[in-house]
Amino acid sequence: MLTVTTVNVNGLRAAVKKGYLDWLAASPADVVCLQEVRAVEEQLPADVWRPAGWHAAYAPAAVKGRAGVALLTRREPDAVRVGFGAEEFLGSGRYLEADLPGLTVASLYLPSGEVGTERQAEKERFMAAFLPYLVRLRERAAAAGREVLVCGDWNIAHREADLRNWRANRGNAGFLPEERAWLGRVLDPAEGGYTDVVRALHPDQEGPYSWWSYRGRAFDNDTGWRIDLLCGTPGLAGQAVKAYVERAASHAERWSDHAPVTAVFDR
Repeated sequence: MLTVTTVNVNGLRAAVKKGYLDWLAASPADVVCLQEVRAVEEQLPADVWRPAGWHAAYAPAAVKGRAGVALLTRREPDAVRVGFGAEEFLGSGRYLEADLPGLTVASLYLPSGEVGTERQAEKERFMAAFLPYLVRLRERAAAAGREVLVCGDWNIAHREADLRNWRANRGNAGFLPEERAWLGRVLDPAEGGYTDVVRALHPDQEGPYSWWSYRGRAFDNDTGWRIDLLCGTPGLAGQAVKAYVERAASHAERWSDHAPVTAVFDR
């Protein structure tokens, strides 16, 4: 069995103060993908940066205090690569991948965007460059007899079932028609060729949500978004036997505004 978890930690230093290390110590995962680390090695204790029992790889952003992704693996990876070939995003701290036996696993933090601003233009440029890379990655993996799993904060809710207040968000970043169409291309068997693992196992469920705003009572009311996805090649997705969101028992017990999303594969 292979267990993979992805979680946006919303700042690793803050998450540690709220319970991240206790969660990690109890995790059954073989691979943990982190996003929005927002820290570099000298800012964290050694047991946080390289926790016992894990091999840790990081891709921090060149701009301190922003973005940053990481991969924690029980087994030492055969190879680790930062970025996806787009020069603009090489130092952005948004993509990191590692090779394990028969599997390439990646941690992704796609830009969130903001309608009418440069942030949205950046998101669009990222998406335009990233989809062709995903296709190449899948094709290279298939030629080598490998599977691919791209995990992370995709910052797009694909369907109406993926966010509670979808009507009110039709004009907002994360649920724009063009963003949803792009993610549909990633998940199109004839183009991107990836499978949304959680949705494949829970085709008719509203959610399960993985992000709730800290504002108001979003968490208590389960007014959330499902934007933390594990997207795998069909062969791997077909081996998924379980997927779930590790939703905190209460608002006070949250250590991030995102919840970990976990999938279990029978490999």
